Amino acid sequence: MDPIDEPRYQRERVTEREPAAGPTVPPAGPVVVRTYDPRAERVIWFLVSLIDALIAMRFFMRLLGANYGADFVRFIYGVTAPLVAPFRAIFPQSGNGNYVLEPESLVAIVIYSLIAWALVALLRIMLSPRRRPELP
Repeated sequence: MDPIDEPRYQRERVTEREPAAGPTVPPAGPVVVRTYDPRAERVIWFLVSLIDALIAMRFFMRLLGANYGADFVRFIYGVTAPLVAPFRAIFPQSGNGNYVLEPESLVAIVIYSLIAWALVALLRIMLSPRRRPELP
């Protein structure tokens, strides 16, 4: 953990307001400021990284002509087929025999990464602590 990011990972921080000059309402006590918790963000990136890794394995197996008779190859193709299906027929497949260049796999990796980036950005917006204006 970087020392710069350390306060970001604290659960709660208790601060006391300093008295301001002039007529103001005295603070009622300590103010609890909740900080951002990145666990949901980490879960999203983990799941998308796992999906992207499986699709990348599919891409290279198709490109290098992996034997469909092998159980592991069938497993990877079976798991990733529904993930790649929405992107079929965007670009034509090309290749000779078992050696197939499958561009829909690459498109799927990019699209899923962009969706994860958008979800994480939305989470940061929604869950970041709001700054309150300081009293004079």
